[in-house]
Amino acid sequence: MAIPQGIAPTETHVPLDMADAASALIDATGTIIGWTPTAERLLGYPAADAMKQSARMLLAVPEDAAKAEAIGSWCREHDGWGGLGRLRHRDGRRIEVGLRISAMRDPGGDVAWLVSGIDVGSIPTWALSGSLLQAFLTRSPVGIAVLSPDLRYVWLNDTLERYGGLPREQRMGRRMAECLPGLDTEALEAQMRQVLETGKPVIDYEYRGWTMAAPHREHAYSTSFFRLDNAEGHPVAVCYMGIDVTDRWRARERLALLNEASEQIGSTLDVMRTAQEVADFAVPRLADFVTVDLLESVLRGEEPSARPARTIPAFRRAGQASIHEGCPESIAARGDPITISPASPFACCFLEGESVLDSELDASLQAWSGDDPARARKVHEFGMRSLIVVPICARGALLGVASFVRSRHPDPFEEDDLLLAEELVARAALNIDNASRYSRERATALALQRSLLPHALSGGQAVEVASRYLPTDARSGVGGDWFDVIPLSGARVALVVGDVVGHGINAAATMGRLRTAVHTLADMDLPPEELLAHLDDLVIRLTEEESGQEGVAAAVLGATCLYAIYDPVTRRCTMARAGHPTPAIVDPAGEVTFPALPAGPPLGLGSLPFESAELELPAGSLIALYTDGLIENCDQDIDVGLGRLSNALGQAVLPLEELCRTVIDTLLTSPQTDDVALLLARTHGLGTGHVASWDLPSDPAVVASARSLAMRQLAEWGLDELMTTTELIVSELVTNAIRHGTGPIRLRLIRHDVLICEVTDTSSTSPRLRHARTTDEGGRGLFLVAQLTRRWGTRYTEGGKLIWAEQDLPERDLPERELPERKLPERDLSEPLSERDLSESA
Repeated sequence: MAIPQGIAPTETHVPLDMADAASALIDATGTIIGWTPTAERLLGYPAADAMKQSARMLLAVPEDAAKAEAIGSWCREHDGWGGLGRLRHRDGRRIEVGLRISAMRDPGGDVAWLVSGIDVGSIPTWALSGSLLQAFLTRSPVGIAVLSPDLRYVWLNDTLERYGGLPREQRMGRRMAECLPGLDTEALEAQMRQVLETGKPVIDYEYRGWTMAAPHREHAYSTSFFRLDNAEGHPVAVCYMGIDVTDRWRARERLALLNEASEQIGSTLDVMRTAQEVADFAVPRLADFVTVDLLESVLRGEEPSARPARTIPAFRRAGQASIHEGCPESIAARGDPITISPASPFACCFLEGESVLDSELDASLQAWSGDDPARARKVHEFGMRSLIVVPICARGALLGVASFVRSRHPDPFEEDDLLLAEELVARAALNIDNASRYSRERATALALQRSLLPHALSGGQAVEVASRYLPTDARSGVGGDWFDVIPLSGARVALVVGDVVGHGINAAATMGRLRTAVHTLADMDLPPEELLAHLDDLVIRLTEEESGQEGVAAAVLGATCLYAIYDPVTRRCTMARAGHPTPAIVDPAGEVTFPALPAGPPLGLGSLPFESAELELPAGSLIALYTDGLIENCDQDIDVGLGRLSNALGQAVLPLEELCRTVIDTLLTSPQTDDVALLLARTHGLGTGHVASWDLPSDPAVVASARSLAMRQLAEWGLDELMTTTELIVSELVTNAIRHGTGPIRLRLIRHDVLICEVTDTSSTSPRLRHARTTDEGGRGLFLVAQLTRRWGTRYTEGGKLIWAEQDLPERDLPERELPERKLPERDLSEPLSERDLSESA
């Protein structure tokens, strides 16, 4: 086909038939602004190195500069030039090149030059004939077309004909929209109109679409447009040159898709949700139906094995998505166990640890569905025809398998799709592994926390309690604050709250050690100040032992604690604190006070002694123990926090659980900066209806009278079942006090959750339990007491010691919290009791 008049460049030498020519676009200043892959192959310069460089870099020797100037002058005068020249390859060698230079002008007068060339050293002499330019244009690996000013095809080369898939004769004289319905021809024609109007070329304009050559596969093209002018400088046509950049576009799209996946997958640390996010992201971007099946051990938070056994373990469906609503292709719901055929691609993928690409699923349908007719029926029903199975691996361990299926998508899976699926699963595997590891660590932390904090709090008949615990790290649920309610002898109860330094596992472990120590010391019935002194010694010892582990040592040193003992019989509360905030006391009328307790130093400093204070609390009073995280915050000082706490506790008439919630809601109005523990205790009293006591002389003859007094009291309480054992206990304890202690002696019975028998004397000698030998005449009293009672013990008082023993009440005789008070007659028991005295005392 002849080139239309006015389009062919001016020839000044013998025309050359040039095929597979290299092309470059050079602006008026001699700078390269266009570079084709053929030019790169001819001269060795990649486009990145050639673009924006001076065209002089291509001259073989400096002497050619004068010739280049002459050719440039000729071109400016005649709008073009054609002939032979020498260019320099990147490696330094000279290349004889047949050149064609054509001018392109815009309405503003700016000129650009299209330079085409071919290595004539490889062309036989007979091939250097007159129509070489048309051969070059026709056979160029770059698609080239020329359109008239009304944008109708007037010429195109073979490459562009192949791109479009439409014969050349069917495109001549027609618009792009008539020939290429799969492309955005309106946008392409807009680019060409702009070039015709301005004369400025458009370089590397990218677009995507379908053509007749590949009607079911989207391709990407990079096209440059420039205007062709005649000798008078009038535009006569527009030329475009395009190349297929589908591979580059797909690589870029794959990278963008993976970046998007990083943002959308792994939004939480939940294994099941992460697996579902993988499936949701891949549909419909990559597949029409996706399943993610994980090992049951991974879902349970267990550590996966690095190398799977040769048998298929238990799997569960963790995620699935489909282009059809409700995933009708699936044979299982999320969370259901999955049955796997040993010969299926799924099993092979897991056991071998390698991906499987099955472009035509029909060939392996039987193996994939195994003996499950339901799965085979689903495959046929939804036309599943292409499959990718990828193992989910992280840190060398197999976590599960992801399956990608195409049914509606026109193209089967290819190697590029497999690469994309593998990269997508690899990134998702890290998120799944992180979520699984977090689940394991959180389960461990919560198990530790549950084992360290009290499972249930009970104040018995002494107090009604409610509590709240809010760690700073709410997700892991681990912190270092703690509280406790510990039953003591004599119906008393210990209230404890403590705070260690820091947060997390180290703080929780330290808290557990201190809580255990407090329980042990509480069993010794120590006064609050003595208990804190022993706890202080323990912390100093632990700090010395853990001096090489900064996190553990820091958590122990500087811990704070408040220890209070409430006695429902006397309604007195004794408190001591080690660097801890003062508790709040609310009386029955609702008045809130913060008693001035002696401020002991934090634990582990060992600098100052601890002191206690005793308060008398009416029944129905409220004691609020808390850690500093409740009243101190980043947006308030401690005085503001105490004021807000006082206002919240003013509603003490509320049930304790509701009052706890009110306090937390009132004070924690911003994100926590420290762990928070809150313990509320409402006090109750044990009236004389629950307590009976007698002062006894230190005389062996009083033992029988003491037994009689105790038996009559049990009869009044209706505890006849306990008379026999109580008679023996009273006899042994009173006898022991008379024999080994000093008078006066006091016998007291307390009836609440248990029956307590107490004997007090003024001696500080503590009895020891021992096993008497067969030849011993005595020494079996406390042994019998220990065998007959629930528990027994000794505690020291200000004036001596007290031995106590507890018995379980018959279940039908559990008392109410308050019984009517009953006043006993006061007697001077320095003398033996008469029968009348015994009757009145009873």
